[in-house]
Amino acid sequence: MAYLPHSDADRRRMLEAIGVASLEELLGDIPEVLRSRKPLEVPDAMDEMTLLAHLEALSRRNAVAQGHCSFLGAGVYDHFIPAVVPQLASRGEFLTAYTPYQPELSQGTLQAIFEFQTLICQLTGMEVANASMYDGASATAEAVLMAHRLKPRGQVLASAGLHPEYRQVLETYVTPLGLKLSSIPLTEDGRTDAEAARSLGGPDTCCIVGQSPNFYGIVEPWETFTEAARRCDALSIAVIAEALSLGLFRPPAAADLVAGEGQSFGLAPQYGGPHLGFFAAKERYLRQMPGRIVGRTRDRRDQPGFVLTLATREQHIRRQRATSNICTNHSLCALAATIYLCTVGKQGLRRLAELNARKAAYARHLLTEVPGVRRTYAAPHFNEFVITCERSAAAICAAVEAGGVTPGLPLSRYDAGRPNDLLVCVTEKRSRAEIERCAELLAKQCR
Repeated sequence: MAYLPHSDADRRRMLEAIGVASLEELLGDIPEVLRSRKPLEVPDAMDEMTLLAHLEALSRRNAVAQGHCSFLGAGVYDHFIPAVVPQLASRGEFLTAYTPYQPELSQGTLQAIFEFQTLICQLTGMEVANASMYDGASATAEAVLMAHRLKPRGQVLASAGLHPEYRQVLETYVTPLGLKLSSIPLTEDGRTDAEAARSLGGPDTCCIVGQSPNFYGIVEPWETFTEAARRCDALSIAVIAEALSLGLFRPPAAADLVAGEGQSFGLAPQYGGPHLGFFAAKERYLRQMPGRIVGRTRDRRDQPGFVLTLATREQHIRRQRATSNICTNHSLCALAATIYLCTVGKQGLRRLAELNARKAAYARHLLTEVPGVRRTYAAPHFNEFVITCERSAAAICAAVEAGGVTPGLPLSRYDAGRPNDLLVCVTEKRSRAEIERCAELLAKQCR
């Protein structure tokens, strides 16, 4: 059984219809050096029954979250999701691939997006937010591109505490534009060096990017980035990879742009996606924002309605005037986040954030009591922290996982110079017994 639906006859008719004689001719614009002449190294197609059995066998190699205790974080967080979130989000009215190009046909979808935008503004302290982005990394990159449109200069300054994967995506975006991506170092306590941020910024700097809590879980003062940006007339971009922290800490209201990941609001880790990027800004930058924005208005009969107020993609306006090639938004994920935030409410979000902080503090205390383990950074953290072991963190993780516990993320994944450092995350789902079990298993491996 072949997986491709088109027969050889189908392909010949399609080639004739577009006026080319072969697939080789169709691909003629692709340089020869980029074209592979070898057959693809893929196995033969399977029949449906064999394929399903093969996929089930592969799935059994995964650790199931319900039967596995995980202290992983690093941008993807295992938070509790109230049953009402998937129940409402999976209703037929919402569970659709429809994109609201024609606003008059999708009032319910547009209203849900409008509510999402409102909630993001309330959480971030910004004046406008868009309908959502793909994820936190692409939202960060789009924020930098927007800053470059507003301040067409050659340098981007980003804190060394920015998530390494966000930085990789950012490099992919800015390198073709000829922008220089420079790093602001961290101090010994894990925070961005404020003095270095001020000294590295100059007349060629278009924006300064900071994250809090940063990749190592440290809570950063937003003033480090906003004040450094003002000194060199650059824009400040606040990045938030753990959105639940907004329930406890001051929002980055003084920043110019805010980008982040909303996965913590009602979305499961689910193998790393799909997730939910959010993007907000000061109103004066509205017309340079990427993506789409939904607004509320009134029709000729004075009835309230929702419309696409702004859509800056190349399909809506002349290509050369487009501010972004972001083609859509994660509407269903944004809907889940909206339901989640409305369900837990303002006080509930704060209590959840406090619970995360308390449990993480308890775990840090317990783990650093283990002989051969010490706390790496002294600065305050939210629900993540780094510990340093006397031997390889990756080896310790491999041994502890045999006991059904993943104690954290070895930082050697991102920095070969940190073989003994472990990033540990504790959410509200981790019980006291699980935290103590993790410490017990860690102690056995560190003797």
